[in-house]
Amino acid sequence: MLTVKQIEAAKPKDKAFRLADSGGLFLFIPPTGKKVWRLRYRFGGKEKTLVIGPYPEISLLKARALQSEAKLKIASGEDPSAHKQAGKMSARLNTGDTFGDIFSEWHSHKTAVWSRVYADEIMSMFTNDILPLIGNLRIDEIEPLVILRVIRLYEDRGAMSRADKARRRCGEVFRYAIITGRAKYNPAPDLVDALKGYRKENFPFLPMHKIPEFNRALMSYSGSVIPKNATLLLQYTALRTIELRTLKWENIDFDGMFINVDPAIMKGRRLHVVPMSSQVASLLNSLKLLTGMYEYVFTGRTDKNKPISENTILGVIRRIGYQGQASGHGFRHQFSTVLNENNWNVDAIEAQLAHVNSAGTRGVYNHAKYMDTRKKMMQWWADWIDEGFDSV
Repeated sequence: MLTVKQIEAAKPKDKAFRLADSGGLFLFIPPTGKKVWRLRYRFGGKEKTLVIGPYPEISLLKARALQSEAKLKIASGEDPSAHKQAGKMSARLNTGDTFGDIFSEWHSHKTAVWSRVYADEIMSMFTNDILPLIGNLRIDEIEPLVILRVIRLYEDRGAMSRADKARRRCGEVFRYAIITGRAKYNPAPDLVDALKGYRKENFPFLPMHKIPEFNRALMSYSGSVIPKNATLLLQYTALRTIELRTLKWENIDFDGMFINVDPAIMKGRRLHVVPMSSQVASLLNSLKLLTGMYEYVFTGRTDKNKPISENTILGVIRRIGYQGQASGHGFRHQFSTVLNENNWNVDAIEAQLAHVNSAGTRGVYNHAKYMDTRKKMMQWWADWIDEGFDSV
């Protein structure tokens, strides 16, 4: 996506050229140097171009807002060029009560308690799919059918879970608007019955007797040592996948034998301290020879300045023959099951899993609480895993 800095730096050339933003929006720059926003779209089976207007009279933010209203017209079966929507849309900007305006306020408010990763995920979902359609509409004029069009976009591409998530998150924006006095009605809850529906899948996990067999298969994995060790370390630590793959070397305390998970990654925005077993320390020391010169412990394959992707560990699981049977999140379930079966302190287990006041958890989240017990527990757990490597 374009930035203001890129737009300002763009200079005219001998031939006209374009700077692409997203969703068909681009800045057209002819040899004269006059920069004009345009939108490419398809209507009635034909590719068309809508002239939105000149830059900087129409800023990047305004151009995206005008794009969102044009796309809503297209989704409604109307041709924005035929109706000269560019002029109509600009008159509606700067009201302060558009869905996009209120979304920005709501998102800023929620960012204080969300993890950075989750905040970015929500921003991406709205920016890519929701705001282009309804971002510039006044929130008090949005009817259920308008939200339904957004949901249908997800359903049409088979993203049923995402469709329901979009409905719920749009509903939260409407609730915020109601609380702040800018809307009286939330259309999102009324759309539950209109969803095509999906069956929510639980993360697959292994029963206790299958864990040793899985790890013997993992030890035979002949691919890169970085994803292999990431998969093993995820089991040893019971971290969430995002917490593990974004670990930086500065988070590792070899002297104190702790892993300090950055608060920005955690759901509750609090520091999470994980005791290291001797096995974890040994693995990290061996990895330091490979990636210690970089920022991340588990560096990406092509870009060493980025961590491994969210699908890396699932890729290892698939290659050793356990697709659909095990998962990164499932390792946490396995950890809880084995530790509870062996009568470890329930609150220590929950503290290790960093569960925070949510349904189904005990709300234990104090990195100092139960630390002595957790140190012993994590060493016992690593030893239990290792015992399975040579078992029959």
